[in-house]
Amino acid sequence: MLVAISEDAVAGLAAKFAVMRKVADERAWRVYLGSEALALGRGGIKAVALAAGVSETTVAAGIAEIESGGLDELPPGRSRRQGGGRKKAEDTQSGLKRELRGLVEEATRGDPMAEITWCSRSLRDLERQMAALGFRCGKDAIARMLREDGYSLQAMAKVLEGRQHPDRDAQFRHINEQIAAFAAAGGPVVSVDAKKKEQLGPYHRDGRSWRPKGSPVRVRDHDFPDAQLGKITPYGVYDIAANRGFVSVGTSHDTAAFAVSALRLWWQREGSCRYRGARRLLVVCDAGGSNGYRCRLWKDQLAVLAAQTGLEITVCHFPPGTSKWNKIEHRLFCHITRTWRARPLMTAADAVAGIAATTTYQGLKCTAVLDEGDYPDGAKVSDERMKHLEERVIARHGEHGEWNYAIGPAPAGGTGTAGRPAARP
Repeated sequence: MLVAISEDAVAGLAAKFAVMRKVADERAWRVYLGSEALALGRGGIKAVALAAGVSETTVAAGIAEIESGGLDELPPGRSRRQGGGRKKAEDTQSGLKRELRGLVEEATRGDPMAEITWCSRSLRDLERQMAALGFRCGKDAIARMLREDGYSLQAMAKVLEGRQHPDRDAQFRHINEQIAAFAAAGGPVVSVDAKKKEQLGPYHRDGRSWRPKGSPVRVRDHDFPDAQLGKITPYGVYDIAANRGFVSVGTSHDTAAFAVSALRLWWQREGSCRYRGARRLLVVCDAGGSNGYRCRLWKDQLAVLAAQTGLEITVCHFPPGTSKWNKIEHRLFCHITRTWRARPLMTAADAVAGIAATTTYQGLKCTAVLDEGDYPDGAKVSDERMKHLEERVIARHGEHGEWNYAIGPAPAGGTGTAGRPAARP
């Protein structure tokens, strides 16, 4: 029969515990509760658990640790024995973290100028979707795994994309399905885009770098363009499966011919070696710019590239105004910006060297080349050439064929062609 412990005694314990809980770590708290329960004798475990607001198991564990004489067994800084405590959800459920990353990846976008990514799905949405896949994983565990992968809660930012296209989400799903299908077949999938133009010369760049005290890098106080120094346009090709970046640094205009030249260089130097025997290539890109879905020269030059390489090139464009969802923005360009931080780009060679030195803890590596070819603005593709391409080369998908199409390796000839491919650097 347990000895009754008065309510006043329990209240006194609760007052002491309220003070001690603020200064004791997990182990000290557990042992302290055990010592109080031992001092009370029979019925002490229940009274201490009630006063401290913990389970009787915790108090009993403290008593067991005292009676075993193992207070000095744990190394400094540890509150439990190695392997103690509840296992993490990802340790007990095989494939959980992989599936979570897949769900998050589909809803991730990022800023090309900063190492920041967003996920448009809430923790509770992810919890429900994980449950539908057969995994038991609470929102707190999901939040912990997201933090481990570099995500964090963000305040409001000016990232609104304007009016949304009604088929925006459907196109996102189509792109993800195409990426998954190509990846499952072992085929190459690349995300492409042009980074913003950079002025060469002693111009200010954000960030700080370690230097001897009192000797900052001296740059101009105004960023007025200098025609003699010129600008560069980096065009990137990001291999999603291999986590490898390839950047062609151009000194001419940002045209579709320059964009396809970068893709050609990537295939010649890396793609054809990494994906030997591949007959298909998936290119994911924005809806505008040099690789826009309305750009005739983009399709014309892709047809030339397909004929040269024998590849069937499938192209999927993100809907207008959704460039931050393109993987190259937050997997490659933001890291290049970090490498260039606080370093003026005096020459195009400096820019190439900085890109080539870009790496991340996630294993990203980059290759950079200088393309000094001439890519004049205003190149036109005739109606006859486009008719030839539409009839013999381009196969548009059933849904939103303007955004999704395949360019076959048919002969690139035809009337009204825009001309031979741009000169190689």
